[in-house]
Amino acid sequence: MAEPIGFLAADWPAPAHIKAGTTLRSGGVSLPPFDSLNLGDRAGDEPAAVATNRERARESLNLPNEPAWLYQVHGTRVVDAGHDIAGEADASIARHRDAVCAVMTADCLPVLFCDIAGSCWGAAHAGWRGLAEGVLEATIDALAAPPADLMAWLGPSIGAHNFEVGEDVRAAFCDRAPSDAAAFVARDTPGKYLADIYALARARLQRAGVHAVYGGGLCTIDDAARFYSYRRNGAGTGRMASLIWHAREPN
Repeated sequence: MAEPIGFLAADWPAPAHIKAGTTLRSGGVSLPPFDSLNLGDRAGDEPAAVATNRERARESLNLPNEPAWLYQVHGTRVVDAGHDIAGEADASIARHRDAVCAVMTADCLPVLFCDIAGSCWGAAHAGWRGLAEGVLEATIDALAAPPADLMAWLGPSIGAHNFEVGEDVRAAFCDRAPSDAAAFVARDTPGKYLADIYALARARLQRAGVHAVYGGGLCTIDDAARFYSYRRNGAGTGRMASLIWHAREPN
């Protein structure tokens, strides 16, 4: 068996049988600029390398099944990871212990969910478009658990000091919720802002009734050793996977 892959475990009070976190760059076979554990099959990497990396991730994490890899498009569609995942989707949920929810990112925000009993879990890809359009709320609805019984973990994303956006992005949030203006800091250049995607996600989760929110505070651009970043490296970069699953029963 290959050496364990790099993995950032979610730091949250989920039930012991729920495992979650984000893969890091180490432990794979992809060559530069995708070095080394690129899990994205649409990033331009060699398909054989991606397939090997995915198998290494599955073995290293002792996953019960192949993750439900999604065709992400910055939308709000949510699918059941244990059933048909065909078509475009940016989030998945599960209740069957063999189902592994997964989203891939390289600056966008991954958000993992589970309920306090660990009877349902899910993963959402929250780039600014999906976040503004309601991908988190759609995932919460699909989980069909009382929001007060849910917890969420915010995985590695672009940090507020690096996420420069235009007036269109600010308007996409503030036109819906004026209080979101607190997550935007004006720059010297007119019409430009620094946006805190972690704060925006927390605000939306709070409004949806999810108050147990953990994670945040990392920056994919700053930490090139651990994280892929599209804004830092452009199209020639890989993808991390944020995964959540029900652990296998001990032997």
